[in-house]
Amino acid sequence: MSAAGDDTHGRPRRRRMEIFAFLFLTAVLMPALAIAAVGSYGLAVWVYQIAAGPPGPPAR
Repeated sequence: MSAAGDDTHGRPRRRRMEIFAFLFLTAVLMPALAIAAVGSYGLAVWVYQIAAGPPGPPAR
């Protein structure tokens, strides 16, 4: 069992794992993080408006 023989069998598997990791990051994780960030910002604005009132000129 040589190290070169193990490396030739490990390369395709490593390449598949890297492609899988890339696709997972771009197709699942990044959209989920974007949705979470926008949702968190919306929740923060909503909570702020509950405490401070709606935007606009003050009511007379």
